[in-house]
Amino acid sequence: MAKGLLMTYTLWAVGGPAGLHHLYLGRDSHALLWMLTLGGGGLGWLWEFWMLPSFVAQANRAQEQRQGSGRGTPPLSLIRFVAQMIVGMYFGLVALISLSFMASFYIVGLPLAVGLGVLLVAAIGNQTSDLKNTLGAAFLTSPIFYGRPIAILPISLAASITAQKHRRYKPSVGSETLSVRLYRLGLAYLAFTGPLVHSVLCHTAVTLSYVADTLGSFLSWFSFFPLLGRLLESVLLLPFRAWKLLVGDHGISSSYFQEWEKLYEFVHSFQDEKRQLALQVFGLSEGATNEEIHGRYRELVKTWHPDHNRYQMEEAQRRFLEIQAAYEVLRQPRKPRESWRWEETSF
Repeated sequence: MAKGLLMTYTLWAVGGPAGLHHLYLGRDSHALLWMLTLGGGGLGWLWEFWMLPSFVAQANRAQEQRQGSGRGTPPLSLIRFVAQMIVGMYFGLVALISLSFMASFYIVGLPLAVGLGVLLVAAIGNQTSDLKNTLGAAFLTSPIFYGRPIAILPISLAASITAQKHRRYKPSVGSETLSVRLYRLGLAYLAFTGPLVHSVLCHTAVTLSYVADTLGSFLSWFSFFPLLGRLLESVLLLPFRAWKLLVGDHGISSSYFQEWEKLYEFVHSFQDEKRQLALQVFGLSEGATNEEIHGRYRELVKTWHPDHNRYQMEEAQRRFLEIQAAYEVLRQPRKPRESWRWEETSF
């Protein structure tokens, strides 16, 4: 049955952020992506206004006449590649928040989540990619950055490059009933949101700690790249800017901006606490130089290396891992909190 443009626009306006128009057009992967991201944060939903006619035309094209009948290679798309990177990192962040308690999370859970996010974008429209190669790239990259939240970025990059390299058109398949499609989408939605909801409701304090820790790691990492760091902070402050444009100056500088300020203070408080604990492990005080930190690290590693403590192996392993974790915290550059606060006065 032919798909109507008017019906598509109606569903786009009524339930666009939930992917109803994509479900109507048979674009189930796109519908699931919109369900999990609320229409790409609203921006993707608005941008689709001009794309709907081409979506409808693609849905109405006879299956044997489709370009995506399994032959040839789709053209390289920079937009799709960037979207794969972003969604892969988004899936990784959600996994960090809800599944990082797993013993083998950084070996299994994190690369699987990032890889599935990349594959979801790769499967939008009439294209897809190779499952084994994409997930294989994610799993091979993960051990290199074991134990670091920033691993999300290189894993997503490796998986996205691999997905683009193995891109292809979807083969022609028979149509499925709406109930089967909804059942599959429902399972995928529950698999994504279930662990997150459980963490938020049952482990609220721990979940907030993971969120703050992850955001803090990203902010610290971006301090190596000032322009990207400023861009990230601008994105986090985007809701404040949008609200200010809508309602003007009345009552916003003194109250609404403080909510975003609390976010940064919350993140930095966890970073400061981690640094204090790391200094205690090293037996150093605040203000210790990099040379002092490196020297103390070498001393402690020699003292507590498991190979040098065969008669107290369990204690040595615990202390050795503790020293490594503390060193990772202390080697990260500290970013001044005041560096972003000019945003309040720039309006």
